[in-house]
Amino acid sequence: MTTPEKDKVSAASVDDNSGTGVPLSATDAKGSDAAGSAEPAAQAAAADETTAEAEVVEAEVIEDAADANGAQGAGAAAEGAEGEFDPELAAEADAAVAGAAAESELVAQAQAEVAEWKDKYMRLHAEWDTYRRRTNEQREAEKARATEKLVTSLLPVLDDFERTIAYANDNGEAGLLGGVQAVHTKLVDTLVKGGVEVIDPAGEAFDALEAQAVATVDDPSVPDETVAQVYQKGYRMGTKVLRAAMVTVTTGGPKREKPAEEE
Repeated sequence: MTTPEKDKVSAASVDDNSGTGVPLSATDAKGSDAAGSAEPAAQAAAADETTAEAEVVEAEVIEDAADANGAQGAGAAAEGAEGEFDPELAAEADAAVAGAAAESELVAQAQAEVAEWKDKYMRLHAEWDTYRRRTNEQREAEKARATEKLVTSLLPVLDDFERTIAYANDNGEAGLLGGVQAVHTKLVDTLVKGGVEVIDPAGEAFDALEAQAVATVDDPSVPDETVAQVYQKGYRMGTKVLRAAMVTVTTGGPKREKPAEEE
């Protein structure tokens, strides 16, 4: 492949070699006859040299063009390789995106559940505090009402004691015993109405849960561990023993038979 510049260089070389590029002088004209035989050989050698130079230049031009074409082809191949569609890779990318979206959704859902449970816990805690406070207040109020009820029921007994004392002061001790007995009976009735039970186990089997033995008495006529005498009565309210009775217990008698167990 040739170019205009290289053609001009070749033509100039040929013109210079053929006509030497300058006018022949008279001396040269005289010697031309002597060198007539050597001139064709010199021209041929110059022509061969010019042709060789042109071929070298043309080869270089062709090589540069080939390099340029190869670079373009490599770029096109690279572009084709980069733009090639891989279904498996695309599927993996889609799956990764879907997984990330699902994980984000799960995280958001978990955070919402945590916030909901936290709110429920705070509400329940507040409700429990309110319930405990109200329960304590109600318990204290019930205690106050129970005490108020008991005191109110004992006021008439106190009035009877005052009347008995006033009668004894005015009339002496005559009839004082009957008045005291009446006041005592009224007091016991008031306590019983309030739920208090009197523990008086005289003649019954000794029960260590309701009575306290302070002495023993020999009596072979009754079964062993029988309450002989009650020094101080006990009191019970419901299932709770407020005060155990103080009693004496018999010894030396026959062993008491154990009660049959209820089937």
